[in-house]
Amino acid sequence: MPDFSQLTERQREIYDFIQEKIDSRGYGPTVREIGLAFDIKSPNGVMCHLKALEKKGLIKREGFSARAIQLVDHRPGSAGMPMLGVVAAGSPVLAPATEERFEFSEVFGGPNRFVLKVRGQSMIENHIDDGDFVIIRKQETASNGERVVAMVDNEVTLKKFYKEKDHIRLEPANGRMSPIIVDATKNIRILGVLVGVMRKC
Repeated sequence: MPDFSQLTERQREIYDFIQEKIDSRGYGPTVREIGLAFDIKSPNGVMCHLKALEKKGLIKREGFSARAIQLVDHRPGSAGMPMLGVVAAGSPVLAPATEERFEFSEVFGGPNRFVLKVRGQSMIENHIDDGDFVIIRKQETASNGERVVAMVDNEVTLKKFYKEKDHIRLEPANGRMSPIIVDATKNIRILGVLVGVMRKC
């Protein structure tokens, strides 16, 4: 176990910041990111803290990039991405959360991501079929043409997003299905944007 007893309060804060970055995205912060996070104006000031952590045996550095900062005796946790239920590729459906987690991080890793299981075939022309899993990045805005998970009247659906003059159009990728048209003033909320698809087995 790392010995934190010899660290100053600032050194411990920087160590924790490095650990959080490694755990959340797979590699450490840059010197610039550390400086911005702790309001350290000079890169040399950051380097002094890093050298102290290195001297005390808590980190090791192999070069100057963010990936060069590594923690000694620490393996990033791998909790996987949460499975938040089912998303309709058809008419909107309820999507209750589950306790399952999926380990797609090596392919689609990143913060604020979750998994939904697809129900329906409205996105089949985008090669998203019934039973596939979609990886979604949480965000509340989208650009026209992006594939989004949207909540319409408290139910969720996976569609292409288009913001038009006085309405939102949620467009299926299936020529046999009609788009969902929602008045821009109605209750519609973007939950996230599609970043990956894992085929059903």
